[in-house]
Amino acid sequence: MAAHYLEFERPIADLESKIEELSKLSETAGPGAFNAEIEALRQRAQSMRREAYAHLDTWQKTMVARHPERPHYLDYVAGLIDEFVELRGDRRFGDDQAIVGGLGRFRGEGVVVVGLEKGHDTTTRIKHNFGSARPEGYRKAVRLMDLAEQFNLPVLSFVDTSGAYPGIGAEERGQGEAIARSTERCLTLGTPMIATITGEGGSGGALGIAAANKVLILEHAVYSVASPEAGASIVFRDRGQAPRMAEAMKITAQDLLPLKIVDRILPEPPGGAHSDPETTIRSVGDAVEAELRKLMSLTPEQIRKQRADRFYAIGRNL
Repeated sequence: MAAHYLEFERPIADLESKIEELSKLSETAGPGAFNAEIEALRQRAQSMRREAYAHLDTWQKTMVARHPERPHYLDYVAGLIDEFVELRGDRRFGDDQAIVGGLGRFRGEGVVVVGLEKGHDTTTRIKHNFGSARPEGYRKAVRLMDLAEQFNLPVLSFVDTSGAYPGIGAEERGQGEAIARSTERCLTLGTPMIATITGEGGSGGALGIAAANKVLILEHAVYSVASPEAGASIVFRDRGQAPRMAEAMKITAQDLLPLKIVDRILPEPPGGAHSDPETTIRSVGDAVEAELRKLMSLTPEQIRKQRADRFYAIGRNL
């Protein structure tokens, strides 16, 4: 499958296209014919990628957060959760596959895991509704968190969505109330909860499973009250102003950390999480494990208090 390049990566794409051409010529010219040239171009491409990703603006980070080849929730489940058993349905209406959750073991520890899945191709994107959950998805999340408290299991959530599904059916079935109940359940949970923003954290659709004791965010992920396009439509009546709106909204990990909206930024490999998914997933697992260890010794009352104090501190200059 051909690599997907973002607009600011075009010079890198051109260089890697030349590397591919030289590699094909090398096959016909004889082994090692252009090895030195190919290696020099590869080093230059790596340097250009490292330089580009070190100086991304807010809109470019938004594009990286949406990159279709970034590891998605089910990739994290496959890489970090052993013996995963999916639990489906909200016991009221049906099963929403934008939110997927269940039981499993995270590095030997029993956990409940829940997350928003966008899908990787046309078939899976339709199946998971492009990561935009309906009310039954949030009610399923509440059911899973109830289960976690009943059996004293920590909850790990993974967030990657442009926002909850805004369709008429979702609104008729109580989308706003379902998100509010899910957010409330996160806040009242008596077991540790760690949320990781892996790509987009859009609006209440993200917050519904991210009101956790610790909120981690990948270096090039974004977390916002609305998508930049939605914000631009409201403020400027022009979706084309999305890059300007993104900058004003302060949605990057680096913007959010000083405001205490997130607790920790997780570095990505040079070139973004999509350039080395395995390293990214392992790095996320290490960070989640470290944060979980700090919380496991707390009582349910202490866990609730820590979570409340965390949210009361957002935006305050103490």
